Amino acid sequence: MTAVAPGVGAGAAVGGLAAAGLLLAAARLPALRRPRLADRVEPYLRRDVPTSRLLDGVTPRPSVVGALLGPSLARGAAWVERWVGGTASVRRRLAAAGDRTPLEQFRVDQVTWAATGALAALGLLVLRVATGVGPPAATALLLVPALGLFGLLARDWRLSQQVRAREAAVLAELPTVAELLALAVAAGESPVAALARVARASGGPLADEIGRALADVRAGEQLTVALDAVGARSGLPALVRFLDGMVIAIERGTPLADVLRAQAVDVREEGKRALLAAAGRKEVAMLVPVVFLVLPVTVVFALYPGLVNLQLLVR
Repeated sequence: MTAVAPGVGAGAAVGGLAAAGLLLAAARLPALRRPRLADRVEPYLRRDVPTSRLLDGVTPRPSVVGALLGPSLARGAAWVERWVGGTASVRRRLAAAGDRTPLEQFRVDQVTWAATGALAALGLLVLRVATGVGPPAATALLLVPALGLFGLLARDWRLSQQVRAREAAVLAELPTVAELLALAVAAGESPVAALARVARASGGPLADEIGRALADVRAGEQLTVALDAVGARSGLPALVRFLDGMVIAIERGTPLADVLRAQAVDVREEGKRALLAAAGRKEVAMLVPVVFLVLPVTVVFALYPGLVNLQLLVR
């Protein structure tokens, strides 16, 4: 087999990149680009939208890279939205994670992660062509879509991990918040004042949700509706039951302090049951290294001296 000179490989890589750049530039020429409806209607729309002078200098200006890559990222996000789907699930998980990122920005993040993975694979391909070091060219070509798909799914997996971490933090914070609310209500404070005091005294995702509900109440929303919205955003059964108990007690005039104490006890008992269930799962998982690692090593240590002595006797 004849080896390819490093200079020839580098020249081929530079030529390929130059050809790709020329093709991209030619594809963006106005003569070859099909005009969109938005491009034809935009000159007839009013652009100077009046804004408040208090907001001058607050809105960040887009960077050069964002201005250049923004249209491509928007088209990629639209393609992902059309072919991947799952809009309702993504919105629900964004709300459960406490992330106020719009769905469109999340799709752009997915496209960015996928492009990063694909560019990493292309870098391996260029390295292979230029220097002969790295995986084979066919493998690198297969890695381009594979790493792109991996980056696309990795962003979705990251969102799921954020939801799980936030749910664990909310469950850990819920018993303490319930007891603080019970103490504040028993001291004579109203439900809104008790919620405000607990939100100021504690910190965490549940306190943030309480603060968001109080902001809705100050904006004119009813307290029961705001609490129902907190439960709908989180989706945690324990938190939903706790908030439902508060809502029913407020609507029916039931003594709220007794309800909150009972809810705190229920939450702590559920936490104990979840801890026992996790311990049972961990106990089964601990058998894996014992059976497949510790036990074989123990058997080897027990039988190896006898095998050595038998070999000496046979000789």
